[in-house]
Amino acid sequence: QVQLVESGGGLVQAGGSLRLSCAASGRTFSRSTMGWFRQAPGKEREFVAAISWNYNSNYADSVKGRFTISRDNAKNTVFLQMNSLRPDDTAVYYCAGQAGRSSWSTSIYVYDYWGQGTQVTVSS
Repeated sequence: QVQLVESGGGLVQAGGSLRLSCAASGRTFSRSTMGWFRQAPGKEREFVAAISWNYNSNYADSVKGRFTISRDNAKNTVFLQMNSLRPDDTAVYYCAGQAGRSSWSTSIYVYDYWGQGTQVTVSS
């Protein structure tokens, strides 16, 4: 059974930082693109960042220069370092993985596996 388990969410003041982790089990994602998405109350789930198997990265315009995605293939883990957090970053953050693909699409539909989500709340 494939599982993606996020951790590292919490409450932080505006301008602060958080580091999210996503540990995968049940299959290796070392040759697949992994991504982070987020969903705020009343809004659709949106793309945040993605990282390819060979460490290329892609970011939503809203987080460029503030967030950094990384991965440790040996540990089957992906990270999201979030700096200069703003209240509009408040959302549930989801880790996602593709099943043996390396699609660079930002659509949720190219991702086959999802974590349960971790809440990030940024206070003003």
